[in-house]
Amino acid sequence: MNARPPASLSLDLDNLWSYMKIHGDAGWESHPSYLDALAEIVTDRLRRHRLTLTIFVVGQDAALEKNQRALRRLAEDGHDIGNHSFSHEPWFHTYAYADVAREIGQAEQAIERATGTRPRGFRGPGFSISADTLRVLGERGYIYDASTFPTFLGPLARTYYFWKTDSMSPEERKKRKQLFGKAGEGLRPLQPYLWDLPDHRLLEIPVTTMPIARTPFHMSYLLYLSGFSAPLARTYLRSALALCRLRGVQPSFLLHPLDFLGGDCVKELAFFPGMKLKTEHKLALFDDLVAIIKSSFEPVTMAEHARRLLANGNLRSRSL
Repeated sequence: MNARPPASLSLDLDNLWSYMKIHGDAGWESHPSYLDALAEIVTDRLRRHRLTLTIFVVGQDAALEKNQRALRRLAEDGHDIGNHSFSHEPWFHTYAYADVAREIGQAEQAIERATGTRPRGFRGPGFSISADTLRVLGERGYIYDASTFPTFLGPLARTYYFWKTDSMSPEERKKRKQLFGKAGEGLRPLQPYLWDLPDHRLLEIPVTTMPIARTPFHMSYLLYLSGFSAPLARTYLRSALALCRLRGVQPSFLLHPLDFLGGDCVKELAFFPGMKLKTEHKLALFDDLVAIIKSSFEPVTMAEHARRLLANGNLRSRSL
């Protein structure tokens, strides 16, 4: 019997305030949080499945004392901890070099103080990536970046986002003009590769989309499909994973907090896709989808996935 290839699992720990900020809602400045409730649900669910994953933490959350108990709980449960920037602004790719360095360094320090772990992996907010970001990561000794999202559907997601947002100033809309990326993102590689930096080689592990079609199959997208039909969501995931096996792609599967929290728990985010679903429904679907992933792949953290990829040594290089 063939051994299952690895599939890395990660959770972008975007907090309530960060969704409110992106949406242009008032009140985000007080940094309202659902991390205590989320940490309880996530640790319980992952223990049931005997899973550990990589959790990309926002530095601003790590810097606030009210969130540190929840973050320590996640780290103490054995989950790998990554850096998700300090301010979580999806226009991160527009930052100047000095601002990128400050954001990544400040987040790194706050996360290490809160969790006891110094992050060695990074994901840009909103899949934002730039040459300056990659240079800073290389200079700070990061092992991998996980910010690319190879799909053609970015502009469609951006159109939906603006359609659901009617209280934003023209200046705020301008900041978000490249939110979720351009259609050309779909031309990026699905396979992991090395960024060829001046004094460092940085591994890039893309968030996997369906081979050939380049349509998403992360958890939030599957929840969206389940709103029409749960069997459709399960069949779609099976098809995506079968194509990954056929094309030799080791998936990197992405989760978000709202994959675990329904509209009954977070009424402030009713605008977000899938928030008509209850928490109970989301958790049941999560259980089903994890079982499907486990049937074809071995779930690992992104740090472990990176270790195996680098040990294998068969990686292509790309220039900035």
